[in-house]
Formats: sequence, C-alpha cells, structure tokens
Amino acid sequence: MDILIFGISLVAAFIFALGGIGAAIILIPIMVWMGIPITTAKPVGLFYNTVSLAGASISNIKNKLLDFKTGIPIIVFSFLFAAVGAYSSKFVSQKIVLLIFIAFLIFSGFMFLFFKKKSMETYREDRPVLKLSLIGIGAGFLSGLLGIGGGGIISPLMLMMGFNPKKIAAITAFVVPFSAFSGFVTYWMMGAINWKLLLIVSTGGIIGATLGTIFMQKKLDPKVVKKILAVILLLMAAKMIFIMVG
Repeated sequence: MDILIFGISLVAAFIFALGGIGAAIILIPIMVWMGIPITTAKPVGLFYNTVSLAGASISNIKNKLLDFKTGIPIIVFSFLFAAVGAYSSKFVSQKIVLLIFIAFLIFSGFMFLFFKKKSMETYREDRPVLKLSLIGIGAGFLSGLLGIGGGGIISPLMLMMGFNPKKIAAITAFVVPFSAFSGFVTYWMMGAINWKLLLIVSTGGIIGATLGTIFMQKKLDPKVVKKILAVILLLMAAKMIFIMVG
C-alpha cells in the first residue's frame, strides 16, 4: 500500500505540475477511494501541495518564469483565508465537502477545456490588484475547506482574465504552497496528523512536481497543458460522483 501511494503521488504531482496546480485535487479523492478517511487525507493533501509546488517554484524562479508582482495579492489573501476555510470545515458535513469538491473539479475542467481567448487578443501584462485579491480569497477559503491548494480555481479564473497559461502555471505553483501550508497548520492545531502517510505522499510529490515543471518549461505548448488538466479533472469528478452514488 505504501509503495502504491508513493507511486500515485509521484505520477499525480508530475501531471499536475504541468499546469502549476497542486495534485491534492486528485490525490485526496484517490486516498478516500482507497479507504483513508477524508479528515486524514485533507491535511496530508495540503502538506503535499506545499512541498511539491515549492520545488516547482524553485525551478520556475531559476528559469525566470515567475511574475512575483502579479502573484503577491493572491498569495496574501489565499494565505489568510485558507486558515478560515480549514476552521470552517469543522462545521461542514463530509457529504457537503464532497459535493463542493465535485463541483470544483467540474468547474475547473470545463474552464480549461472550453474557455478560449479571441484569436486577435494578446495575453495581458497588467496587474488588476482587486480582482487578483478576490481570486486569492476564494482560492484560499476553498483550499482550507477541501484540503487542496486552490490552484484549480486560481488557474481557470486567471485564464478567463486573459493571462498566458504558462505564466499562470508559474504563478499558481508559487501561490499554492502558501495557502496550502496555512490550511495544513490549522488542521494540525485541530487534531492529529498521520505523519507516516504524509512523509510517503510528500516525497513522491517533490520528485514528481520537479520533473513535471522541467518538462512543462521545455516541451509543452500552453494549449496542451490546458487539455491535459481538463481531462484529468473531469475524469476525477466522474469518479467522485460514482463513489457517492455507490
């Protein structure tokens, strides 16, 4: 079981690092499907996102792909509201959390799959601070509530705003560790952590995310990145619906 979880975390981190999204969005449903309680899986997923995307961000910084100024408003507000979301989870039933999770997966998947810029437009280079701050608030709250990093809401919303997908991937990979760590610490303060599971999952995440980021930088077109993520997210949503119905 430990080897299987390590392998799944490595592959998931590699694939999701292609779009700068923390793979907890897929890893948590997989752990729940394997019989791990969601209350155990959520803090593990948050820490997994923290360490895996921190490694991806280091690679992006070295390759000068990261726009710090655009990411700062999202970082600040996602960090603050992740703790709020994690604390709020105490008052929300597991069924409601899973339903929100499914809606979250479907929204993100369809945004990546069907949202297209007008062909004559260029990617925007300005920094709308208010809109970016609102994205941070929403992403941070959902990050803490669901035990994910918030990348699945940051990326599609920035895509709608007209930013380059590769730029979005770099910014999201930089933002997610902050919100994820804030949520993780809140869960840690509220109860016990499965440290063995956390170590296994996080080790695979660091390796996979680093390799995925390098591959994305050198090999992939932004349109391919979008399609890969869309298919994975929608398949995972279908799987979660099957689990709930079953």
